[in-house]
Amino acid sequence: MNYEMTIAGLKRQLPLCKINDDLYIGAFIMFSDVEITKASAAELLKKAPEFDVIVTAESKGIPLAYEMARQAGTDDYIVARKGAKLYMENVITVDVNSITTDHIQQLCFGQKEADMIKGKRVLIVDDVISTGESLRSIEALVNTVGGNIVGEMAVLAEGEAADRDDIIFLEKLPLFNAAGQPL
Repeated sequence: MNYEMTIAGLKRQLPLCKINDDLYIGAFIMFSDVEITKASAAELLKKAPEFDVIVTAESKGIPLAYEMARQAGTDDYIVARKGAKLYMENVITVDVNSITTDHIQQLCFGQKEADMIKGKRVLIVDDVISTGESLRSIEALVNTVGGNIVGEMAVLAEGEAADRDDIIFLEKLPLFNAAGQPL
C-alpha cells in the first residue's frame, strides 16, 4: 500500500508501514531523493525565522539540514549523533524514544558542537515530526549547551503533530488504518 502526496510541489508515493495491527504510517524517506530534498529545503527556508545554525538529529534529517545550510549560505549545520564518537570530547547526551525506532536511543553533542551552538540562534529541522520525542531531545541538548532555539521545522507533520502551532512544516501526513485509509 502507498499514499500519494504532493510535497514542495513534487508528487511522491509513500509506502505504508505497519506500527501495530490498527496503525500504519507513511514512510517519507529523503535519502537518495535529491529533488525532494532541494525543493523541501527551499520551501522551508521561505518560512524560516532568522537563524545562525541548523541542528538536526541523526540520520534522516541530515540531507535536509545540509541542503538548507547550503541554500541559506551559512554552510554550517550540526548533527545530534545517536552515540558518542571517539573524536567527540565532553559528550552531552539525552535519551529519545522515536516512533520509527523500536528502542530507546541517545542523542549527543561533543564540545565542538556545543561551542558552535552556545549563544547562537538555532533552527531545529527534521524530515518528519510525529510524536515530538526527537524534537524534545534536541531541544534539551541545545538548551543544555546554551543555544537559543528560534524555530522548529519539518517537511511533514504526522498525525497530531499537524495540529501543533509551535512547529513549521510544509504538509500534513495523516496516520492510516490497516486498510490504508487516513485516520
